[in-house]
Amino acid sequence: MLQLHTSCRPAWLICSLLGLSVVHTQAQNVLTAPEQVSLSPNMTTQQIFISWLGGGSTMFDVMILRTELNESVFFDTLPVTVNQSTGRYEWNWTSAEPLECTSLSVQIRSREGQTTSEWSDTHILQGEDLPTNRKFKMYPVDRAVLAGDSTTFCCIVEEGRHFGRVTYGNTVVNATRLSRRSYGFTVANQSPPNSSSSGTNVVCWDSVDKNKLSGTVVFVGYPPLLSDFFCETHDLTSAVCQGRRVRDTRLYGRKRRTVYSLNDRECAKQTISEQLITCSVAQWEGNWTLKAVNPLGQYSMSDSAEIWHRVRPVAPQNISTVVHAWNATMSWKWEYDSYTSLALVCQVELSSQDNKTKRTFTGVGLRTVILLDLYPDEEYSVRVHCGAQKNFWKWGNWSKPYSFRTNIDVPAALDVWMHINNDNTGLILWKPLTARESRGQLTSYEVTLWSPEENLQHTETLPPDTTMLPINLTQITAFSNDNEVMASVIAKNAAGGSPPESVPVPLHLTDQHNIAVSRVVYMDSGFPLVWQNDGNTSCGYVVEWHDACCQRDCPVEWLKLSTGNTNVSIESANFQPGVRYNISLFTCTLELLQRWQGFTQELVPSRSVPKLEISQQDSDVILTWGSIPLVSRRGYVLGYNVYMSNDSQLVKLANLLGQGSRKHTIKGLSEGPYKFTVKAYTSAGEDTGATISITVETLADWLILEILASLGLSMLLLAIVTVLCYKKRKWVKTAFYPDIPQPKLNDDWTRTQGPLDVTSSPHNMIHVEEKPEFNSMKEVLVGIPEEDEEEEEQMIRDEPVDTDEPTSLRYYNQMIDERPIRPRFPDSSDSSGSSLDSGNTDVTYTGIQTSASSLVFPTDHQCASEGHQVEMSMGGDGYRPQTQTTASSDEALLTHSPHEPQTASSGGYKPQSSWHLDSPVESGERECLAPNLGSPTSVASTQFLLPDDESEEHREEKHQQSSSATSWFTNLLTSTKP
Repeated sequence: MLQLHTSCRPAWLICSLLGLSVVHTQAQNVLTAPEQVSLSPNMTTQQIFISWLGGGSTMFDVMILRTELNESVFFDTLPVTVNQSTGRYEWNWTSAEPLECTSLSVQIRSREGQTTSEWSDTHILQGEDLPTNRKFKMYPVDRAVLAGDSTTFCCIVEEGRHFGRVTYGNTVVNATRLSRRSYGFTVANQSPPNSSSSGTNVVCWDSVDKNKLSGTVVFVGYPPLLSDFFCETHDLTSAVCQGRRVRDTRLYGRKRRTVYSLNDRECAKQTISEQLITCSVAQWEGNWTLKAVNPLGQYSMSDSAEIWHRVRPVAPQNISTVVHAWNATMSWKWEYDSYTSLALVCQVELSSQDNKTKRTFTGVGLRTVILLDLYPDEEYSVRVHCGAQKNFWKWGNWSKPYSFRTNIDVPAALDVWMHINNDNTGLILWKPLTARESRGQLTSYEVTLWSPEENLQHTETLPPDTTMLPINLTQITAFSNDNEVMASVIAKNAAGGSPPESVPVPLHLTDQHNIAVSRVVYMDSGFPLVWQNDGNTSCGYVVEWHDACCQRDCPVEWLKLSTGNTNVSIESANFQPGVRYNISLFTCTLELLQRWQGFTQELVPSRSVPKLEISQQDSDVILTWGSIPLVSRRGYVLGYNVYMSNDSQLVKLANLLGQGSRKHTIKGLSEGPYKFTVKAYTSAGEDTGATISITVETLADWLILEILASLGLSMLLLAIVTVLCYKKRKWVKTAFYPDIPQPKLNDDWTRTQGPLDVTSSPHNMIHVEEKPEFNSMKEVLVGIPEEDEEEEEQMIRDEPVDTDEPTSLRYYNQMIDERPIRPRFPDSSDSSGSSLDSGNTDVTYTGIQTSASSLVFPTDHQCASEGHQVEMSMGGDGYRPQTQTTASSDEALLTHSPHEPQTASSGGYKPQSSWHLDSPVESGERECLAPNLGSPTSVASTQFLLPDDESEEHREEKHQQSSSATSWFTNLLTSTKP
């Protein structure tokens, strides 16, 4: 037990010591509350500088409250160090709100781990919302803000008023109540205003009275930023430093402007342009620093150099010139005499007629240069600037422009050419001189025609605006006696005449159409022309071109080429699309070598096909049209497209290739209206087209027209045949109706003078032969009653028939019946009724003179009778001539017994004839003259005389028609007889 008690004593001792040590340590680390707290506000930066004493710790809790509403604004535990010079703890707090918005209460306590001291006394930073400050107020006032930042504003409402709304620019923003009268709001990501104004208005409105308000302006911008800072010297003594502003700060006004300083000295000579800042100092220092400061920040740049490396001469002054036709001497003066020993390099800028060139000159103290290769009578403008030739830094500033005009000189030689028309006329052409080539105002042109072989020449003076002279090659040939003639042209101005330029005048032209024309395609660089070299050409070639539609006195362009050239590309500012150009290659002696044609650009034809016509042929339709004039083609016509209109749409019917295909047939169309359109096309497309319409008619109409046309042609042919027959009637009569020769008589049939034998003829008696058999179907010839003969004789007399022509007698076929023949009395009305029942046949008789022995002439008292009729009869079936004589009624009754058949009724052929006069005479003479007996010599028909069963009236009608037709044709043929 004693041992155990002895071993426990040291342990209790150690524990007691440790307990006393802890109690002592706690007594030494007791934290005290901070004392003498001080608040120092910075209203511009919205910071509160807080300092205090004591606390016995390095960690402090800081609490900031809004005094009036007792709302916490800031609470945090912060490490704070002691300022060794003052022995006070110091800390800065930045408020998000302006410090003027409301009163703030600040308390501080010490902290050591979880142990804290008591809070310090409350210290209040008074705001502007105290009851003693009754007016409207707005904070911050006219502050400059960095673009992109956020700013908190506050509005203190007037005492007794009520808060209405707050606007930032034109935007209404929401506000938060900070105290009884103070309201705050924050605008984030601010940007400079779009307008030219430098700031944005922020306004606080009363809820009732719109006139009660307060406001402020916020300036949003940027801090300064510089670049390209350098320093140089102009007079070899002072320094001029220059920097470039990279951006606009957007801060304006004296309080917010950017201030520049050079080597911490404000620039004495400061020039601020839109982008450049220039500061000058009287003495070169070698090292410089340029600083720019504004409310939002500052920026600085530095430079260093030796003076001889930064020489930039000033602009020359007092420029003057001495001018000539082709050059001018230019002089100037320097502002500083130090340039006299300075090696300079100068650049002269020479401008004329929109042409600008630069020429460089060097020299020590350079102040005079000579400008060569100028143009006479031309206006020039010059200016000059210089730089140091050694250690060149930069070109100096340009001098002011100086203008002068060079003197005139004789014009340049003309470019002359000869164009030949197709009518043995031509044009002497020359290109107009440019202002530089004229070398002065032109006064005239002189054209001289002269012959190298003869001492002959002719000169014409033309006004200065002329570029051609028409000539007549025929007259020139007569003038020169067919010798070589040259044409020379010179231009004149006040200084004199240009060198003459000549071209030969061709007196014997070759046919240009013998040269084939080739097509040439226009390329980007013009018309590419290629030809073979002509070994006979020693003076070069000439390429000529003009509008192909022009035929006489055309505007011609040409290009002269030297010998050896075999290709060229033709380009002209006068080329127009859609125009065909003729291009010709000549030798310098006007010998045509080759011809081309081409378009710079083909277009669609400017007009449709002309003379579009349409016609119908049966069920086909034929379209024809003319050729488009050359001036309207505007390209190579590749062919024609034929369309038919179908419900406002064009249906292509055919594509005719070739410019010469100008006819097309549409076959098999049905009846109805049709509309066709023909369009010519080039490689650029079709023209607008020509349209024509037609209505296809039925075939019957055309058939009627064809019949009428055939009838018309037949009538015309018949009329032509009739006229020809009439004119050739002698030949027709000879061919178809020749004269019949008179019969030759062996005996003498002439009639002699003597007494008339009135002895009765032994054959006057009628022999009647009885024959029991009688064929009623036999044909007999009966005599024509005298009444009918007299009627026919009267008709014949009425017609203009020559008495020497044969007379037509008529034979009648009569069916003989068994009835007895009635006696025929001259005065009987039906004495010839039986004879008219037969058909007639025309027989031609020649006049035969009857002999005195065979004819009995009537006595005087017999001449007064109506006539004689003689009948001759023969018995049996043979020939029975019979002569009918006139007798009294009693004799007739005695001669013919009513009970006996007439002798003529016997069978067989019984010709009978009647006597009539050869020609018409007076009635009294006719009755007393002896008649002529007609003799049958020709019959018009070889057919048998057949019986006719037609009625008596119809036979009479046919008899009259046949007699009329026969008489007409006979009269036509006999009218040729003299």
